[in-house]
Amino acid sequence: MISKMPVLFLTHGAPLWLTDPEKGELLGAWGKALPTPKSILIVSGHWETEDVVVGEECTHNNLIYDFGGFPKELYQFQYPAPAPLDLSKRLGELLNKDLAKSTRGLDHGVWVPLYHMWPEANIPILQISQPVGLDAQGLFKFGQALAPLREEGVMIIGSGSATHNLGMLDWNGGEPNKVTTDFDDWIEMALSGKDKEALVNFKTASPSYKINHPTDDHFLPLLIAAGAGWDSEVTYPISGYDYANLSYKMAAFG
Repeated sequence: MISKMPVLFLTHGAPLWLTDPEKGELLGAWGKALPTPKSILIVSGHWETEDVVVGEECTHNNLIYDFGGFPKELYQFQYPAPAPLDLSKRLGELLNKDLAKSTRGLDHGVWVPLYHMWPEANIPILQISQPVGLDAQGLFKFGQALAPLREEGVMIIGSGSATHNLGMLDWNGGEPNKVTTDFDDWIEMALSGKDKEALVNFKTASPSYKINHPTDDHFLPLLIAAGAGWDSEVTYPISGYDYANLSYKMAAFG
């Protein structure tokens, strides 16, 4: 019997996490503690389209190194996870539509954290785009529509960032600003308190949203993950701050 899979929200961090032993240990330990899914369905803040698009269903040898200015060694990393051959069809059934497909490879919002969580790269992965044609309520409902997959051995993951103002980063470290910690605390209050109204009205209900997220792309995966896992208890297996003001709070629903 397949156990019901949890839903995850990942802060995928900077590409430097690939060679960061602390982050590798944290993510690796979390991966070992999670049940092994039959496959993974993942949405990343690095791929947005008007309506949902399905990534190519083939072996993922064509990673996207969508970052610049980092050490050359980071562009040599590989994550050749297979793709689930039946999940795209099942997704279309759940959404009641024919889904457009793309030959786009996995972006770093997908493969950087999974590289540490499941280093064997043996779990099939299907990336879908983030459908920005939907408003916040629509993205939450989109997550709810995906929720039946949890009973079928599929782990649903939203990959973004708890905070994502790169202009506020202090590369020398230091203590986070209060606007960062207040927003980070609000995420936990909204999720743990099952305050859907606050969550879908995040721009006005949260403290200093625009300071913490000048653009929406890295916050929206949280709405999808929350919709898919709303009926489950929420825990926060990993949290902390990089470069002072980049929160890497992560959540597990179930």
